[in-house]
Amino acid sequence: MTNTKTASKETLLEALRLFIAQRSGIDRRDYQRDWSDKAGAAAFMADYREILRDGRDARRLLEYVAGRDGITAERILATSSGNGRLDWCYRGEKIGLDYCTGQYFPTEYRAAACSMLAGLVWRYLAADYESDQAAEVRKAARRIFGRGLASRWFN
Repeated sequence: MTNTKTASKETLLEALRLFIAQRSGIDRRDYQRDWSDKAGAAAFMADYREILRDGRDARRLLEYVAGRDGITAERILATSSGNGRLDWCYRGEKIGLDYCTGQYFPTEYRAAACSMLAGLVWRYLAADYESDQAAEVRKAARRIFGRGLASRWFN
C-alpha cells in the first residue's frame, strides 16, 4: 500500500473531485409530509439550492488549487489533516476522503470540502502578506473568487 506522504497532487485532487461530484442523496420525503406540504417543499428547495451552490463553490476552489504549483500534495495533506469531519483515508490501494456526518450528509458534505479548500487557499494566500494578514487575504479572495464565494468561505 502506498503511503499518504507519497500521494501525488493529481491523485488528491481527483479524490476531492470525486467526493464533490457524488450525489447528495437528498430526499424530498425528509422534508414534505405529502404533496400539498408547501412549507416542506420550500425547505427542500432551499437546501437543494444550497447544495448546488456549495458544489459550484467547491469546484471553483478546487480549480484554483489545481492551478497553483505552490500548493503541493504535502501542503494539501497537511492542511486537510485535523479538519474534523473530512479526513484522508485509504480504500484499498486508492486514497479518498472520509466524511463524518454532523446532522444531515446531503447539506454538509460539499460545505466540508469548501471549508477544507478555503483553508488551503487561505494559507497559500497568507504566505504573501505579513501585516494585517486577515484583511489582505480576504481582499485577495474577493478579487480572485468574487464577493459571494469570498464572503461564504473567507470570513
